[in-house]
Amino acid sequence: MMKAIGRKNEGKPRDTDEVMEAQPLIVHLMALRKVIIICLAAVVVLFLIVFFGFSSRLVQYVSDPLAGQGVQVIYTEVSEAFGAQTKLSLIAGVVLASPVIFAAVWWFVRPALTPKERVSALGYLLTAMFLFFIGVLFAYRFVFFLAVNFFVTMGDDMAVPMFSLGKYIDFLFAFLVPFGIMFELPVVVIWLAKLGLITASQLKRARKYCILVIFTIAAILTPPDVVSQCMLAFPLLALFEISVLCAGVFGSKDKA
Repeated sequence: MMKAIGRKNEGKPRDTDEVMEAQPLIVHLMALRKVIIICLAAVVVLFLIVFFGFSSRLVQYVSDPLAGQGVQVIYTEVSEAFGAQTKLSLIAGVVLASPVIFAAVWWFVRPALTPKERVSALGYLLTAMFLFFIGVLFAYRFVFFLAVNFFVTMGDDMAVPMFSLGKYIDFLFAFLVPFGIMFELPVVVIWLAKLGLITASQLKRARKYCILVIFTIAAILTPPDVVSQCMLAFPLLALFEISVLCAGVFGSKDKA
């Protein structure tokens, strides 16, 4: 009778996700290995394309605004220019390969999620990626060169400004990445609100302290003038208010 039931079940197609969930650990490890290989291959291929086809243009693109301010870009070590091209090409390769990386990782984790969790996770990930790139782009276009101009102006009377290419690129990405992270604030607040760890009323009560912190950060990161500080502070204030709104919407849903 058991054999008959087994033969009967064999004829029924099972859901793909159920099949993957029922697979042994070694199968999941093999799937993870496949995902890692796909991601690395995408990064390596795009890195090579960028390095051999566009690395010089990338270096020129990020250093051209300095030339407009009369700053000379130099390199002081034998491999510094090569290292700068390699770093920029690798970062560009990762950015260009991000859709492939995202699709591969999503293919791996999707079977372990319920349909509701898949919708939530996909929304979180896509929104987080979008906000990160918006933050980096905003910092590069509107804040970074204001800060560079401030530092150049402060040292103008003491020495001729000449930036090391490698250190300049390190400073560039050390400056941009925190902005991308700060722009993740609404996503983090939504997640915490859905978990019930924070509420909109708590954020509203802390608003005056948050405003003080935001303007303090803006004063530190920008030149000492009101326009530059507001260019950074106002978007962060807008993100905070959006976060309060999101906490109210998602928090009230959970309570309901």
